[in-house]
Formats: sequence, structure tokens, C-alpha cells
Amino acid sequence: METGKTLTLKHVVQDSETAQKIGSGGLPVYATPAMAALMEECAYRLALSCGEETVGTRLEISHVRACLPGTELTARAEITETEGRRIVCKVEVSDSEGLIGEGSHERFVIDPERFMSRLGGR
Repeated sequence: METGKTLTLKHVVQDSETAQKIGSGGLPVYATPAMAALMEECAYRLALSCGEETVGTRLEISHVRACLPGTELTARAEITETEGRRIVCKVEVSDSEGLIGEGSHERFVIDPERFMSRLGGR
């Protein structure tokens, strides 16, 4: 995988993704855990587009601005570092008014069968 490679996803905030519904807060605004999941999905799909199956191992983010259900978001991941099986991505989520959240996400390239066999799965 090459540093500098990017992937962008579009997403509309759902009622089910509010802090109130998820339980991470009391207001009907986009929840930080939902934003984190979108960031991780974007980085995962970026690695997958490079032909690699990965698992997330670290996520450091800031949620800098609230938004409401119905808001169209753009998530972006960019590979900023690779070392062996380790991949680091810059991740960010924005809407038409600007940045919602940003951070760094680390993933590791795995062999799915070998990974699951270590866990006793199929």
C-alpha cells in the first residue's frame, strides 16, 4: 500500500446514530461512537481497495462539532504511514459547513482464516 492513497465515503446521519439513541449522551445529535465507526469503515474500505484485509487496532479522534440527523457527511481516509503489516490513516468527517471530526486510525493486515482460527472461529 502506498502512502497518500485516499478513499472518500458519503453518509447521511440516521436517527439511530444519535447520542440519545446509542446511549452515549442525552441529545439527538450525531454520536461520537457513530462517527468513530464511520471513520473506521472508511479506513477499512481504503485498505480493502488495496487488496488487503485488515483489523482496526487503534483510533484517536476528536469530535469537534455537532450535527443533526439528515446531515450529509463526507468521510475521508488517507494512508499516512505503512510499516510491515501496520497501516496508519488520517481520518476525517465533514459536512457542508466544515469539519465534524478528525484523527488517526491504525489497522493491521491479516490473513482472515488464520486470524479466525486463532480465536476458535471458522
